[in-house]
Amino acid sequence: MDQQEKQRPSQKKEKSSPNPATRLTPGNWRRELLAGIVSFIATVYIIIVNSSILTDAGIPQEAGIIATILASAAGCFMMGLWGKAPLVIVPGMGINAMFTYTLVQGMGLTWQQALAAVMISGICFFAISMSSLVEKLRTTIPVSLQEAISVGIGLLLVLIGLHKGGVILPDQSSVIAVQSFTDPGVLVTLVTLAITCILYIRKVPGNLLLAIIGGTILAYLFGTTPSKAAMGVEGSSWSSYAEVFGQLSVKGASVTTMIVAVFSLTLVIVFENVGLINAQLKMSGRPERFKRVTQATSLSVFLSGIFGTSPTVSTVESAAGISAGGRTGWASMTTGVLFLLSLIAMPIITLVPDQAVAPILIFIGGLMMPAVRHISFEELEKGLPAFFIIAFIPLMHSIVDGIAIGFISYALFHIAVGKWREVKPLFYLISLLFVMHFVLQTM
Repeated sequence: MDQQEKQRPSQKKEKSSPNPATRLTPGNWRRELLAGIVSFIATVYIIIVNSSILTDAGIPQEAGIIATILASAAGCFMMGLWGKAPLVIVPGMGINAMFTYTLVQGMGLTWQQALAAVMISGICFFAISMSSLVEKLRTTIPVSLQEAISVGIGLLLVLIGLHKGGVILPDQSSVIAVQSFTDPGVLVTLVTLAITCILYIRKVPGNLLLAIIGGTILAYLFGTTPSKAAMGVEGSSWSSYAEVFGQLSVKGASVTTMIVAVFSLTLVIVFENVGLINAQLKMSGRPERFKRVTQATSLSVFLSGIFGTSPTVSTVESAAGISAGGRTGWASMTTGVLFLLSLIAMPIITLVPDQAVAPILIFIGGLMMPAVRHISFEELEKGLPAFFIIAFIPLMHSIVDGIAIGFISYALFHIAVGKWREVKPLFYLISLLFVMHFVLQTM
């Protein structure tokens, strides 16, 4: 008994002692700063790519650049101050395509209305992060459907990238036609894609940024870039951004469309963040930060709508900073500072052509393909709905409709084969909401 009594104080002390990796010694300071720099180099490409996609939604290019930078910086600062983890928060690939090509071009929302949907989805995400609903949603949606959404969005990015790069064109007889490979723009796109893949495979630091720079140089050498006047770029004035900042509005939008937009955005944001955050926190040895990190991410989504960009997410490139030794929020805050400093380079960023951006979209779409290995096609009541999501998202050019068809068919097929008890009640409710979405579209 006496020996046990003596051991108790030491055990208590051991539990309360902080992780040595999170103590800010001079060596740790240098490590956190280096990790933040590495994370920035790995994610800075998003400024160019995201602003290019926002331009297709009608947001001026310069305004999109500033919005992307400010949202990224704010997200990283919140992650550092509140989440206290080395994760990087930037506008997400895939979700930005959903913003532009589904909400604006597909559902007919203006970019102002779509930004309002982003802000509201941020509020929903925050409410979910404050409760146990996050875990319930994650366990309610079958893994096969969650992975199918990633694959479907990846294929949509490939389709968008091929179109942006001029490799494919609309065609009345065959729907899609392949542009001649002798076209200079197509050559630049394909060569840049090859460079991107090689740099990434060889694990060259800043591979995507270097690929964009290389693609830009090639585009200018081949003479495939439009003039600044043709692009509507007049310098580095903030006047265009003043017309975007805080301009979100629900005025003129139908209630049904807004509900579907917010619901779909929230669903995708939750799926895209929760699993990735959980994995990255385990990688950094900080799994206890999950709740706060999720809350910081949700607040960043809320601010995205105000800043004028598509929703922010915890990016997969955070792994680069964690691998470099990042363990605390100081790494994330370092990345945030570097994002702010990138405002100085804005006049240069506006010179990047579509042929340098398109290969990055195609490549990132390819990185999302491995998720298909987690989908089992042996049981068709599970495999077919996953296939519908993968196929219909790019072919219907709508993330929302692709997800809806997959969810509805999953519930329907399980009822048809007598396995309805395997599906959770919350999933039936979500599927019913998607049915209402299609019904109301026809009215």
